[in-house]
Amino acid sequence: MSAPRVFFYVQYLQGVGHLHRAAHIAAAMARAGLHVDLVSGGVPVPGLVPDGVNVHQLPPIRCRDGDFSDLVGADGAPIDGTFRDLRRDALLDLFRRKHPAVLIVEAFPFGRRQMRFELVPLLEAARDTSPRPLVVCSVRDVLQTNKKPGRARETLDVLDRFFDRVLVHGDPAFARLDMTFPRASEIAEKVQHTGLVGDFSRDTPVSDGGEDGEVLVSAGGGATRSEVLLRTAMQARALRSADNRVWRLLAGPNLPSGTFEALGAHKPDGVILEANRSDFPDLLAACALSVSQAGYNTVVDLLRCGCRSVLVPYAARGETEQLTRARRMEELGLAHLVGPEALSPETLANTVDSALAGPRPKPVSLDVGGAKKSAELVSSWLANQRY
Repeated sequence: MSAPRVFFYVQYLQGVGHLHRAAHIAAAMARAGLHVDLVSGGVPVPGLVPDGVNVHQLPPIRCRDGDFSDLVGADGAPIDGTFRDLRRDALLDLFRRKHPAVLIVEAFPFGRRQMRFELVPLLEAARDTSPRPLVVCSVRDVLQTNKKPGRARETLDVLDRFFDRVLVHGDPAFARLDMTFPRASEIAEKVQHTGLVGDFSRDTPVSDGGEDGEVLVSAGGGATRSEVLLRTAMQARALRSADNRVWRLLAGPNLPSGTFEALGAHKPDGVILEANRSDFPDLLAACALSVSQAGYNTVVDLLRCGCRSVLVPYAARGETEQLTRARRMEELGLAHLVGPEALSPETLANTVDSALAGPRPKPVSLDVGGAKKSAELVSSWLANQRY
């Protein structure tokens, strides 16, 4: 008997965190004996091929300048009706050829409503398939706050029509779904918190304190205000000329063209500027302090490593997810927060000084085994036909 097949859809529009989290979960499912097709709709990320997982690339879509309503193709041209129809048909054709036992959709219907043109037909196809696959929503623990009237009701209706289960990738001790989705009690029978999802392809070293180490500044994939953070960090380091500590700045692959070179041309003494590195966990463990945004993957790395940290969350265009996560880290005594409206070279330098002068975060016992738990849950639901 062949292994059950999982069809895992993920669409990222700017930050690559969604894709990386899905890839970790897909790899864990493959290790658990499931046959996984990871279907990505974002711009391809070089080298991201999880072990044992088949990756299928749809014609890429991204958002322009952080505006989620302004969708463009890989060439920067706005997508139109013809593009949408071709992508929808390609997705449906792939789904029908694979005949999966499980359909997992990342984010939707809590997010990614821009993709309704293909996701609703995909969900309808799954509903009309015999035998019908298990249909699961995979979503991070902290959601974007949405105040539009009727949006929560719309989300509940879609969940009721199409979805059997909801995997929430977080530890309830850190953040429960109802913290950012107040009507979560109405779907309680479908919701399972899995624990946080991190990269377990290698051991993550625990910080040794790094008292004499570097200040490590990272900005994720580089698509969301990262230039501002990197430039401000350079200026903050210049204000601390009496301190010989090196500030190492890591720039993501999605920086606008020419930005890396422009930053390098104005790099002050005491600053190293380089591209993101695969040994990021090792750098975290060795650093005296981390300065970063507050994306899901970065915060998981910080929680696993236990180093001192300063968080500068992305909050442009009404975004609330990173700010909510950063505030939670601050509440738990796990990070210092610089609010986006307060960011300046002086504020960042002063906050770094305060964090370095203070104690290391106390160890926390949060569950970071979310990828493995997700695979176990899906396997058990299939085995017991509990959907």
